[in-house]
Amino acid sequence: MALAAPPDLTDTAIPVQPLARTYPRGLYIEPHQHVWGQVLYASSGVMWVETPREALLVPPQRAVWLPPGVEHGIRVVSDLEMRNIYLRPAIALTLEKTVQVFEVGSLLRELIISLVALDREAEPDYYDALVNLALLELARARRSLIRIPMPDGADRRLMNLCQAVIDEPSLDIPFEQHAESAGASVRTLARLFRAALGMGFAEWRRQVQLATAVASLIQGQAVSSIAHRLGYSPSSFSDMFRRELGVAPSQYGMGS
Repeated sequence: MALAAPPDLTDTAIPVQPLARTYPRGLYIEPHQHVWGQVLYASSGVMWVETPREALLVPPQRAVWLPPGVEHGIRVVSDLEMRNIYLRPAIALTLEKTVQVFEVGSLLRELIISLVALDREAEPDYYDALVNLALLELARARRSLIRIPMPDGADRRLMNLCQAVIDEPSLDIPFEQHAESAGASVRTLARLFRAALGMGFAEWRRQVQLATAVASLIQGQAVSSIAHRLGYSPSSFSDMFRRELGVAPSQYGMGS
């Protein structure tokens, strides 16, 4: 399924274009790109946003900045209420030239939702003021450091492995089982993995687990249930989380 652009996305006289959509769980939106920059935000639900270089797990308290021309696909983890903002190319240049994940505070959330809901033609001055304030909030929003590198897709076996882990990152699924499902030997897949991603499978899966855990924590899920779902005991999960991110999972959830 391709994500169709709003019909007036080429009208550069308009500073931003909003888009509201609802997507069901399990939907995959095929890779595509836009000539405008895009703030990809869901007011409810969780999604994986996949670019040629990385995969980003995005809960409602996060949003993704996609500069113009960046190819991206979306995997819907749970029912999504999407509220997107497209920025015309001249305005997009005021933000980063690389993909970013940033935290959405209460003010930025209300600005995005208001821009999607309001009629610009009815109150153009008020609307433009909201746009300017939203741009200021986007520029100052705290960026997330949890990024999942992805292979370039040249080797389908490696891509299948990575997607299988993203779909189910539990420790209960051993590397040997992933290799068998991907149709490659353990040695071959391990070599391909390190060559393509610069790290071993265990380290990469741990990054996926951390992204999954953070998304779950900031939605208020219990540490014990997150640990169990990822194949850890609560104590071993807390130890891993603290070692990787420097804080206990309960503290991370309280601070986000």
